[in-house]
Amino acid sequence: MPSACLQIGEADTPEERVSVALKRTNAYLVEDALIVVTLLLTVAGFWNIYLGSDATPEPYHHLHIATVFLWLGLLWYQLRLIGSKRFGEHRRVGIAVVVAAPWVFATTAMLSVHSAHRGVVSGEGDALIVQNVMVTLELGALILLAFVLRKRRQLHGALLMSTTILFMGIALFFTLISFAPPFKIEGPETFYRFGTAGMAAQVTGIVVGIVWFLKDVRNGWPYLLAGASFVLNELIRSSLSSNGLIEPLTATVGALHPVFTFVGSFVLLLALLVMTGTFAGPRRTRGFPRPA
Repeated sequence: MPSACLQIGEADTPEERVSVALKRTNAYLVEDALIVVTLLLTVAGFWNIYLGSDATPEPYHHLHIATVFLWLGLLWYQLRLIGSKRFGEHRRVGIAVVVAAPWVFATTAMLSVHSAHRGVVSGEGDALIVQNVMVTLELGALILLAFVLRKRRQLHGALLMSTTILFMGIALFFTLISFAPPFKIEGPETFYRFGTAGMAAQVTGIVVGIVWFLKDVRNGWPYLLAGASFVLNELIRSSLSSNGLIEPLTATVGALHPVFTFVGSFVLLLALLVMTGTFAGPRRTRGFPRPA
């Protein structure tokens, strides 16, 4: 039997070359599935904003969805490079990741500000203010930690991939309230479904996090952390609500300037990533763990 570690060019027969190629292709099927599901849920979650009867897409939405696609695309491409042992190219693309990561963080922060501002102006508040703010902070923390721990390749990859769960949870929530009859809000009497959809997304996030954690207990804790973050955020929301702090938080976030928020968030995370020594020198490999 040919070894999965053989280079394609080193295989002795066409059959061996095909076998090695298939092993590389299948090395990250689970990771690929997570990315594809997140992409599909993102499309579904933004469907009504772009193609619904009251579609009113704004520049904030264009920028955010394009950035999410870019981020997920970079993660997928990095998986392909590691799977084919193109470590030099993986490192070069890693530079793009260092720039894309603050961009993703900044667009998420700006969209949170925009959502809060709309809630203040409408007088209806922002029911997702805590989730929006906390997911933004958690996204930045996971990315920063990934580069702080970049020498531990498996953990580095797990931290970056775990950001996918954050986007998946949010996209699932909007998909449920848009398309799933038990969760669609059809009037004031069904507004409780908003919370039901949130709970469903939280449970899904936890389940996905646990499954990925069990795949690699030593290095899989970022998935568990990302999956549990939605429940943590809900506990924070409940605490703030009981102390009458939701409205002040919404007003504070909504008062921020979107452009300044974007620039400040981008510069802050980029500076922190540079401070981790990411550009200090070449490394033999980086990123996602090699397939067994």
